[in-house]
Amino acid sequence: MDSQEPGQPSPSRSAPGPEAVVARRLGEARSVVVITGAGVSAESKIPTYRDKMEGLWASFDFQKLATPEAFAADPETVSRWYDFRRSKCLEAEPNAGHAALARLEETVTARGGRFTLLTQNVDRLHQRAGSRNVVELHGNIIEWRCTRSGRIEPDLPVPIPMFPMASAAGGLLRPNVVWFGEALPEAAVLAAYEACERCDVFLSVGTSAVVYPAAGFIEIARRAGAFTAEINKDDTPI
Repeated sequence: MDSQEPGQPSPSRSAPGPEAVVARRLGEARSVVVITGAGVSAESKIPTYRDKMEGLWASFDFQKLATPEAFAADPETVSRWYDFRRSKCLEAEPNAGHAALARLEETVTARGGRFTLLTQNVDRLHQRAGSRNVVELHGNIIEWRCTRSGRIEPDLPVPIPMFPMASAAGGLLRPNVVWFGEALPEAAVLAAYEACERCDVFLSVGTSAVVYPAAGFIEIARRAGAFTAEINKDDTPI
């Protein structure tokens, strides 16, 4: 864990550890923003895009499946792959990390503060753990939407009965996620910027912090004077 308080000198041996510093700042915070990535769902056994695909998908390249061009060219294969991933997400259970963030939101809001959870994950495990104010930067894989009407279908059977699946409007259903080459949802990005500019504590949890614009949110919070901390398995650019 790495943390930094604005203007704080390098810690001495007698200084409190980063966990104590983060706990104190969270205890004082009136507005908290957390951004999460795939690392938060790792203990729930959620396969990421970059995990090596197995079984019948071993010969496929995820970068060639997760694009609007791939869906246009071969909607059956793309639909099958995403429905497989959707089933894995629905089978998974929230882990202790998801639960801890839900409790943190409850604690902050109970004292009249603000809490915003920005997530790059598409598995909806944060919501299932009890998180309420969640901004999905990359959409989610549980809901699918019509390519013609834009209508969201939240409760599709598992598995879906045909590949690809037609909507009532006559379009094809696609996962409600952001594919490579697509822009992040404007409303989600705006909500993220606004939350970062007003927070006094910002946590980056389980994300590599290299994909923009999400990687830049911690810098926005820092420039606004927020205390920032990173909780991650590996070192990252931040």
